[in-house]
Amino acid sequence: MALKTIKVDYLARVEGEGALTVVIRDGAVTEAQLRIFEPPRFFEAFLRGRAYTEAPDITARICGICPVAYQMSAVHAMEDALGITVGGQLRALRRLLYCGEWIESHTLHVYMLHAPDFLGYPGAIELARDHADIVRRGLALKKTGNALMTLVGGREIHPVNVRVGGFYKAPRKRDFAEITEELKRARDLALETVRWVSTFDFPDRSRDYELVSLSHAHEYPINEGRIVSNRGLDITAQEYDAHFEEIHVPHSNALQARLRARGHYLVGPLARFGLNFDKLPPVCREAAHEAGIAPICSNPYKSIIVRAVEVLYACEEALRIIDAYEQPDRPFVAAEPRAGTGYAATEAPRGMLWHRYRLADDGTIEDAVIVPPTSQNQASVEDDLKLLIGGWLDLPDDELRHRCEQTVRNYDPCISCATHFLDLRIDRG
Repeated sequence: MALKTIKVDYLARVEGEGALTVVIRDGAVTEAQLRIFEPPRFFEAFLRGRAYTEAPDITARICGICPVAYQMSAVHAMEDALGITVGGQLRALRRLLYCGEWIESHTLHVYMLHAPDFLGYPGAIELARDHADIVRRGLALKKTGNALMTLVGGREIHPVNVRVGGFYKAPRKRDFAEITEELKRARDLALETVRWVSTFDFPDRSRDYELVSLSHAHEYPINEGRIVSNRGLDITAQEYDAHFEEIHVPHSNALQARLRARGHYLVGPLARFGLNFDKLPPVCREAAHEAGIAPICSNPYKSIIVRAVEVLYACEEALRIIDAYEQPDRPFVAAEPRAGTGYAATEAPRGMLWHRYRLADDGTIEDAVIVPPTSQNQASVEDDLKLLIGGWLDLPDDELRHRCEQTVRNYDPCISCATHFLDLRIDRG
């Protein structure tokens, strides 16, 4: 085998548009490119000149699958700039809304996008023809996540109830009666899901990643925490720029992030799980042990199990929050505009999401920087392709192509989220 090139012109079962090229020379992978060609979307540019109050609604439009992640990172960063703190029941409501997104997003990926790779189906439609009960279970789980987002956020796609300082309207205690029963059923379905995906036939592959995620002293990280890694990183969101950088590579319309000291790293479920396993409640730790992935999972193909455990966690956490919930006196903490720079990182389903905003005296956004998880993971995807598919190089091209696509889908990449970095400069001479 002197030279072989595997090309996937359009990746299936990922969110957004991208392609894949793998070059094999003399029995080894010499080049791997996740080519993100989806056009840049200019969200940072859209934010400049807008009021700080508009950021949650604008950033929500970055993604229809994980809008809450962008909203939460935006409001936390704005509050950092404005010098206000949101706590108590409002903080709990934010975490509850995020739980809804973890449930619906992870479930979509597990059942519709990733499971077909392990079960020999080209997609979820074909899977449903033979296993309708399994697909119905996934749809029921996703529906519960969507219902939770609607109840707290106002609607399931691009929620409209989120604002800087809290919410426009806080739900009443009795509003949660119906969703509580749905979440109890969903918790059972999530446990079944962990057990189901743990039976898949997984490639025997692993990598020594630098894992990066938030870490909180008392809870599994969603909205808040320090940025840590398994190789000694321990910083605040304000220190992100000093330790991370973004570079442009010619084959991608998304910047690729690097740790300045060490290079490529991994964000997402594997990182959260590996760095925060002890923060999971007993039912989740027991499910993970039963599935054979605790306390650390370094096989990226088993990320589907970790996602299922996080769905179980989100159901459990949502029920805990609802049980302790009391409607707050006011749905938001008031803020006054002022000049300043705010920073925040939260955990989107796909991994850590970082925002930075600079505000003028009147609260106008002067500058915005958003670093999505997929752009942080893009280099790690390419490393996986170089390092993990070597044992499959003698497969027929179609089967090798499938293995390459499966490797990309381990990350649940949201390509559309990643393509909005562009620094637009016009020289009119």
